[in-house]
Amino acid sequence: MNIEQSIAAHYGDETFGKRLLEALSASGLDINRLSPDELAPIDEFHIGGRLATAELAAQLGLRPGLKLLDVGSGIGGPARYFAHAFGCEVIGIDLTEAFVRIATDLTRRASLSDRVKFQQGSALDLPFEAASFDGATMLHVGMNIDDKPRLCRAVRKVLRPGAFFGIYDLMRTGPGDIEFPVPWSSRPETSFVVEPSVYRAALEAAGFTLSKERNRRDFALDFFRDMQAKAKAAGGGASPLGPALIMGPEFKDKLRHVVEAIERGAIAPIELIARVP
Repeated sequence: MNIEQSIAAHYGDETFGKRLLEALSASGLDINRLSPDELAPIDEFHIGGRLATAELAAQLGLRPGLKLLDVGSGIGGPARYFAHAFGCEVIGIDLTEAFVRIATDLTRRASLSDRVKFQQGSALDLPFEAASFDGATMLHVGMNIDDKPRLCRAVRKVLRPGAFFGIYDLMRTGPGDIEFPVPWSSRPETSFVVEPSVYRAALEAAGFTLSKERNRRDFALDFFRDMQAKAKAAGGGASPLGPALIMGPEFKDKLRHVVEAIERGAIAPIELIARVP
């Protein structure tokens, strides 16, 4: 099994789609008529969830008619948000076939299939024509991609002049080991967390110009404190639409290891916004 197959297997729980629909129904939602806002508690699998997506989007100049690529689209939360909130046309690509099927199904149930599509594929070998997108996004995906230069070259190739590439990844910000498991990997062999300088160099070499960089450590810690407070207020029980649903039985260890690494200053979520000249 190669690295990409191992990563896809980490996320590819074939029972997740069924469990997700059951949890949505148990929460009192009509699973045949879902809105992006109703899905937000579970379909935005990155630190900060919907708020992080919205704050990244606010910096990208999104508007109706833009054609976007969401790299590592997961079960489709950000892609649906960009289409619903801004009227963009979005294509999501993800390694994990199960995620692509779930993303497509949820998008149909949210009546957004006319503007949002998903397909299985690798971020390192994007199956799209050159200069075919007005922008690209990547949220908590680069931690699973070793070859950052190849990633940036692949994304640059499919973007038009003047397009943007918005990245929101966990990156190295200081020394110290990362304990496993973590949400993106159960073992070090499939985790590729690097310094922002590595991303900068890869973006520049691919022909991008970096326009903005923001460290979101404080935002992340506030998010986790709020999550903990809500769990405590609910009596400590796990929400049916909480992280346990997607991360599985190890979710407490995965979250604890991430929070501890951020608190120590070893890692932090970083936003990078790059542009094609």
